[in-house]
Amino acid sequence: MAERSFTEEVKKLRLGAGDEFRGEGILAVTKALLQSGVAYVGGYQGAPISHLMDVLGDAQQQGILDELGVHFESSASEAAAAAMLAASVNYPVRGAVAWKSTVGTNVASDALANLASGGVTGGAMIIVGEDYGEGSSIMQERTHAFAMKSQIWLLDPRPNLESIVAMVEHGFALSEISHTPVMLELRVRACHLHGRFKAKANQRPSTTLRDAMEQPVRDTSRIVLPPASFIHEHEKINDRWPVAVDYIKSHQLNEVFTGDSDTDGIGIVLQGGLFNTTNRALEILGLADSFGKGRIATYVMNVTYPLIDDELVEFCTGKKAVLLIEEGQPDYIEQALNTILRRADINTRVQGKDVLPKAGEYTGDALQLGVQKFLEAEAPHLLPTSSATATAASATNRKITKELAGSIPQRPPGFCTGCPERPVFTAMKLLQRELGDFHVSCDIGCHLFSILPPFNIGNTTMGYGLGAAGGAAFNVDSDQRMVSVMGDGGFWHNGLTSGIGNAVFNENNNVIVIVDNGYAAATGGQDILSSLAENPLRSTNNKIAKAVKGVGVKWVKTVHTYDLAKMTRTLRRAMTCDAKGPKVIVARSECMLNRQRREKPIFKNKQQTGVRVVRERFGVDPETCTGDHSCIRLSGCPSLTIADNPDPLRTDPIAYVDNSCVGCGVCGEIAHAAVLCPSFYRAEVIYNPNRWDRLIDRLRARIIGFLQARRARQLARYAF
Repeated sequence: MAERSFTEEVKKLRLGAGDEFRGEGILAVTKALLQSGVAYVGGYQGAPISHLMDVLGDAQQQGILDELGVHFESSASEAAAAAMLAASVNYPVRGAVAWKSTVGTNVASDALANLASGGVTGGAMIIVGEDYGEGSSIMQERTHAFAMKSQIWLLDPRPNLESIVAMVEHGFALSEISHTPVMLELRVRACHLHGRFKAKANQRPSTTLRDAMEQPVRDTSRIVLPPASFIHEHEKINDRWPVAVDYIKSHQLNEVFTGDSDTDGIGIVLQGGLFNTTNRALEILGLADSFGKGRIATYVMNVTYPLIDDELVEFCTGKKAVLLIEEGQPDYIEQALNTILRRADINTRVQGKDVLPKAGEYTGDALQLGVQKFLEAEAPHLLPTSSATATAASATNRKITKELAGSIPQRPPGFCTGCPERPVFTAMKLLQRELGDFHVSCDIGCHLFSILPPFNIGNTTMGYGLGAAGGAAFNVDSDQRMVSVMGDGGFWHNGLTSGIGNAVFNENNNVIVIVDNGYAAATGGQDILSSLAENPLRSTNNKIAKAVKGVGVKWVKTVHTYDLAKMTRTLRRAMTCDAKGPKVIVARSECMLNRQRREKPIFKNKQQTGVRVVRERFGVDPETCTGDHSCIRLSGCPSLTIADNPDPLRTDPIAYVDNSCVGCGVCGEIAHAAVLCPSFYRAEVIYNPNRWDRLIDRLRARIIGFLQARRARQLARYAF
């Protein structure tokens, strides 16, 4: 179950020639793939690519892909997706794969290097969601380095649907004519921008996968094995590269926007994906309008690798200075541009990281300040009017930022309300009180929030599915065992071999906790091998415990995570038992977010149709709560907060459960397991009650009323 359904939106994928397509960037990319005659698509979910996988999944369920003979797979990992492009090595079939970058590109690098070395016959496209800058969830690196390393052409289109769709179509053609895989780089904002373009008719693959299977082709010169591997390098540089450059030049994939006559001496060279933000910065400075028309000449690199030397030399000739806008480090393009110009004996000054931030996302503010510094040095005559506009805009931004900071509370990342992973770390925290601190090797996924308050559990994280491997060095005699954590998504992605298999082979004596919530929850709730839900297109219900035992683990326990007492007991046994080899705990409960997505519509429908439904929630008795707040320190649930103490003689605020409670019961379990206090209670909210419910309610009200009246008389008797 993905976090969002595109059931209605994917109907637009059937639009024909001349129809106007309106929608989101990811949907437009999918339409462009179908218009290009793609034969197969694969990939691994991860922002900002998750929605592309969801769109393709919905299109497959509605039969749109089958109508065109397009094969789609949700790959087990990015490496599996990249290897899928092997179908385009010997056969003229077009294929595309997608993932989050740079982490996904790291995983896929082996297959990508082999693919780029041997080359391709059919168009091979890698769609990377460049998760860089503000809002990113990964280390800050660039895909550009991978493209350069393996000579994979890198497209970075201007963020509008027409440009993105055109780059998809040209990307396949460029790949085929140069026998080289192509990367299409999409930043987060490009994936989710909305726009329109004139659609073309979808194309069935001219050569299908079935054709290829029934007429196999074998060409050993495409396999990376000496001596062919030595020849491949020369092919890349001497044959494929010039052909790619000719195609890029002849089809004018890069764009030049001319400036006004009073700005002839300067220019801007930028990555295509930064065009919109740069235009906004120029607009604030009074040097562009909202529709992309600027006063300064601009060379837009919709292809950022390879660079087209002739075009850059032509653009810079006659200009005293250009501003190169290249996001992130290292400054590959800036160094290359300086080399290109000096070799051509062009003395145009290149300014880039000297006036722009050396690292980090190029936001509108960052670009505005950078462009302003560039103009102050090279064209101050453009600033008298624009600087006042920019100063006013900056003052407004600062004022709004200050107002927002004062009115919106900070919201550090954390587990969702009712998250089944919370009691796992509560159990660890309780166990640390008993056994002392122990090293915890973390993984990628929702469970990584354990490193933050209130749990403060976790020492390192090395990558997706690498939680157990990240603690492999601690396989030594010690009075304290090491605990590693990985999610079910990471387990199937990489952890079964790199983590569990490695631990078995090396007789690791530590503890591995696998959080099994039934989905790849952190990437949007996609189904995986161990998902319990029935999926008509995928094989699910494959038990993690069975897979773990299959590679040789002897000590395996499966625990329902919401049973905090059992979770704590099982962890204690794993940390203290005499059993040799890895101790694996499968902590199992459904992702609450996905559960709520599934159950809420059903609940609402029953409620509206008059069917009796019951909602459980928990609360805190204000008369009993002492204001100790240990429950909050051991839970961190967003629905568990504080409220004013109703007792005027007590100043400490009490714990309070707000209406976002989903009734998981963890807070009450914590109170019991930690021997904290009896203030938690469970309540049942009944909608559309029957006669019996109303009778019981009246009886309870009378008994409670009687007891309250008696208590009031007792208090009055002893009142002063």
